[in-house]
Amino acid sequence: MSAGPAADVYVKLASEYSELQPVVKAIREHGQAEREADDLKALLNDKTTDRDMRDLAEMELPEVEERLEALEKEIQIQLLPKDAADEKSAILEIRAGTGGSEAALFAGDLFRMYERFASGKGWKVEVLSASEGDAGGFKEIIATVSGRGVFSKLKFESGVHRVQRVPDTETQGRIHTSAATVAVLPEAEDIDIEVRPEDIRIDTMRSSGAGGQHVNTTDSAVRITHLPTGLVVTSSEKSQHQNRAKAMQVLRSRLFDMERQRADNERSADRKSQVGSGDRSERIRTYNFPQGRVTDHRINLTLYKLDRMMMGEIDEVVDALINDYQAGQLAQLGENVG
Repeated sequence: MSAGPAADVYVKLASEYSELQPVVKAIREHGQAEREADDLKALLNDKTTDRDMRDLAEMELPEVEERLEALEKEIQIQLLPKDAADEKSAILEIRAGTGGSEAALFAGDLFRMYERFASGKGWKVEVLSASEGDAGGFKEIIATVSGRGVFSKLKFESGVHRVQRVPDTETQGRIHTSAATVAVLPEAEDIDIEVRPEDIRIDTMRSSGAGGQHVNTTDSAVRITHLPTGLVVTSSEKSQHQNRAKAMQVLRSRLFDMERQRADNERSADRKSQVGSGDRSERIRTYNFPQGRVTDHRINLTLYKLDRMMMGEIDEVVDALINDYQAGQLAQLGENVG
């Protein structure tokens, strides 16, 4: 029985070790670059250095100094306070907003975009529940995206995504605007959040309509209500046992997210940065199909590669958002130090 705690300690230390490795590597490289810069400066200050060596040192010094600067920035970023949830898997929730059938079709397009992005990263996507739109797509779809560091890559996707395009049913060629809301929550483990049995009510229902191809006539659908917060989660797959587990998984993640948001708001009540604020009523991105354009409004980034992005190639936007967030953290760190 004593192997349990020891194994937990080992896992924790192994995780900390793997987190520290990139920092140690960057610090060692920085030390080496510093020694190189010192040697080159010594050559230039030495009056006995011959002409060829001096020319070579003058040429190499700016490159080494540039490398030093890049390594300093890398070390600063590595030492920024880490979001404890970054390494976690995530719960992805997409809901059709204004725009009726067209919004549901767009919600489906967004889900496929994230599914392809996840596939390219080697992550696993599993649908927990889905309510299909009348003309296709989804009124709502909830899925788990499992893998290492999923939340760190997807957390800035939360918010309102707007689409501008000409629907297939539009005879006059007019552009319609519709929207879908995306929420990305870190997947909570049992140790992250405790859900007390007395705080929940579990109801079983007959599966119907919204289950799509999963419709059946047994009382398998499960609805869990978290009494203290009023949060309601439903799951309507074929197995009641699976439904209960999946609904609890989503409930834990939503409660964990609420707790994170509350702590974050307390910590940075005066934070101005919208990136990562997690405000899901905020319009964050517009997808303009006639112009093949995608604009992320938080960082004023516009890319004319909408078709490739819809195929899951969203790294450029994801990386730009992460870089902007890190730059904000560095600036804040500088202010605090100053």
